[in-house]
Amino acid sequence: MIDLRRLHVLRAVEHYGTVTAAARALHLTTSAASQQVRQLARELGVDLLEPKGRGVRLTVAAQSLLTHADAIQARWERAELDLRADHADPAGLLRVSGFPTAVSVLLAPAAARLREHHPRLVLRIQESEVPESFDLLFEGETDLAVVETTPRNPPPGDARFDQQPLLDDPFDLVVPDTHRLAGLRRIGLAEAAREDWIAPVESSPCRPHVLSACGAAGFTPDVVHHARDWNATAHLVALGLGVALVPRLAHLAPHLPVTRVRCTGDPHRKILTCTRAGGRERPAVAAALEQLRELAATAVA
Repeated sequence: MIDLRRLHVLRAVEHYGTVTAAARALHLTTSAASQQVRQLARELGVDLLEPKGRGVRLTVAAQSLLTHADAIQARWERAELDLRADHADPAGLLRVSGFPTAVSVLLAPAAARLREHHPRLVLRIQESEVPESFDLLFEGETDLAVVETTPRNPPPGDARFDQQPLLDDPFDLVVPDTHRLAGLRRIGLAEAAREDWIAPVESSPCRPHVLSACGAAGFTPDVVHHARDWNATAHLVALGLGVALVPRLAHLAPHLPVTRVRCTGDPHRKILTCTRAGGRERPAVAAALEQLRELAATAVA
């Protein structure tokens, strides 16, 4: 009989990349996590880890085992759903997470609606950047995440997660109210090629979108300032320190003397909802998804 706790340790090694990182996420010592994997290997009679440089990597047998482990996790999610089939009304604890803009514009309003319509449902919101949201889902610390697509996301076909499109969030060019482009209804980004630019910081998932949009318009932006927060970006723009591409989902402070100008070429980022495989059918999750879809339908009009 396989100890499923040991199987979860192996899944964590694959998810986090090293035994040390997996042990930290599972609140184990590295030696304890290694012992769990070694014991699982003895139970199965196969090698699960092999040396790679100074570290280790999963063997082919381990990768095959993880395919079944992911299926077991998904079946467990569905088993819990079946056990609660006679309690179809959303109730109990629902934990949701998302990046800051998603919390402000989507998750917080959805939580308020759910509290009104489903008083037996208890919502817990956690602000988290995209990689952390996937970690929280994997660890069972959140039930539903709103994420944006990034090159570091798990691939769409990853069996551990159910990722579904929620909306496309367009980028607008933000300029000072007095700027020569402020009066235009729509522009090509090439018209801003000679401007000073304010761009997201290196670690921001939106930075590649901004640079790609400018590249598609035929130029590399002269980035003179970097900001993490969209309102910090807008303050820099308001003082004439540069122009910026800002997603429409990001609400800027209304008193700032800046103008959004829509762009040709449709630069945008994709926003997804994500659950663990098998978790989307839970009544509480389904109710939250319904509210998120309604909010998304008008969020970027």
